[in-house]
Amino acid sequence: MDSHPTHTFPSGKTFEIKQGDITLAKTDAIVNAANKLLRHGGGVAGATVHRGGLAIEAESTMWVAEHGPITPSRPAYTTGGEMDCKYVIHVVGPVWGEGEEKDKLRWAIRGAFRMGEKLEIRSISFPAVSTGIYGFPADLAAEIFIDEIFSYCTANGVSSIEIIAMVLYDEEMYGRFTAKLQDRIETLGT
Repeated sequence: MDSHPTHTFPSGKTFEIKQGDITLAKTDAIVNAANKLLRHGGGVAGATVHRGGLAIEAESTMWVAEHGPITPSRPAYTTGGEMDCKYVIHVVGPVWGEGEEKDKLRWAIRGAFRMGEKLEIRSISFPAVSTGIYGFPADLAAEIFIDEIFSYCTANGVSSIEIIAMVLYDEEMYGRFTAKLQDRIETLGT
């Protein structure tokens, strides 16, 4: 397996960027870029149901019936179905042009971390939420994700989450996130 960019924090938490299919990630939870009604049509959401099975769709429908639509700061979770992950944390990311997009992406990332802590997971994988059909600029998303992950790992040294991965499907997105991580590491002087 090729090496991939990794950063270890003083707390021992690690952040890594990988290229691949998030539905194959071997972490306790994966994050799904969902819509507010958890209808899993295309993109990461469609792939999650395709790989994990219809149980994820059924659990999503039950979640919305019980808790209502999800928001950027209030995600949902289901089991991982037939995937290797135990949980899928469903976040709704912003649609570019709807207003407060940067804040909404930050809220979605923070919401996923809060849900992960509630579920007492050790590892979590994120896709590049909102950068597909929702049109969020990839470089800006990479910057926000790196900021939020660094903030989380610095402020939450004793949380259950020890390994955070970005799992990016295509080479271009992988390159953008890797460049932003390298920039951050150089800024830190490490």
